[in-house]
Amino acid sequence: MTILILGGAGRTGARIHHRLTTRGVPTRLASRRTGFDWHHPETWPAALEGMSAAYVCFSPDLALPGVPGKMEAFGRLAARSGLERLVLLSGRGEEGARASETALRAGGVPTTVLRCSWFQQNFSEHFLTGPVRRGSLRLPAPDVPEAFVDLDDVADAAVRALTRTVPRDAVYELSGPELLTFTDVVAVLSGVCGRGIAFEPVDVPTFVADLAVDGIPREDAEPLAYLFTEILDGRNASLGDGIEQLLGRRASPFSSYARVAAETGVWA
Repeated sequence: MTILILGGAGRTGARIHHRLTTRGVPTRLASRRTGFDWHHPETWPAALEGMSAAYVCFSPDLALPGVPGKMEAFGRLAARSGLERLVLLSGRGEEGARASETALRAGGVPTTVLRCSWFQQNFSEHFLTGPVRRGSLRLPAPDVPEAFVDLDDVADAAVRALTRTVPRDAVYELSGPELLTFTDVVAVLSGVCGRGIAFEPVDVPTFVADLAVDGIPREDAEPLAYLFTEILDGRNASLGDGIEQLLGRRASPFSSYARVAAETGVWA
């Protein structure tokens, strides 16, 4: 078995790669660094050649216009290439992403979908790192509850789905073990950082301008704003049991993640 990891340089892909190689499972990493490009289908066949399974991660988001067409084409190519299973990273509560999930399955390859809550590591490994350091989360969202999920749990779940038998075309809702508002989140972060961090709802232009302080360009910030304004409306204010189903254990709480992240000095 050799497993293709799309987005192998990314946060989930790198974690999955580490776990698989530690187990001695052969992998192939595919990203723009290796010549794979979602916008250029002619780059796909080389990545799929000789693979038995693939982890599929599309950036920035499955719900964006045009993505279902890419997923359908990739799913059909995966079938022609002889892949036996696919594992797709998706998002909870994203109606647009559902079309991409269905499209990927059109080729007939058994596909496990991992629908994830917002990642805990967004606060330390992605676009919210700078705002936490500055002590102000200025976000285009109300203070609604969210079940933030640990990326390490997501990676463990993906490895389980890639290497062990799971029900054909299963869908798993992955979340953390508790619902937290952004006010709750900044309270936890303030505690582990030893200083005050505030949450402030703002409009999209203010959010985009705030991310620009950290060098995040508008073309990257605006899709993130879309996710905030579309999804953080309370629709995901419930817990998923996918971690428990796949791994047989409780999901990791936000407080544990925050404590470990703070110890690295990422928010100093």
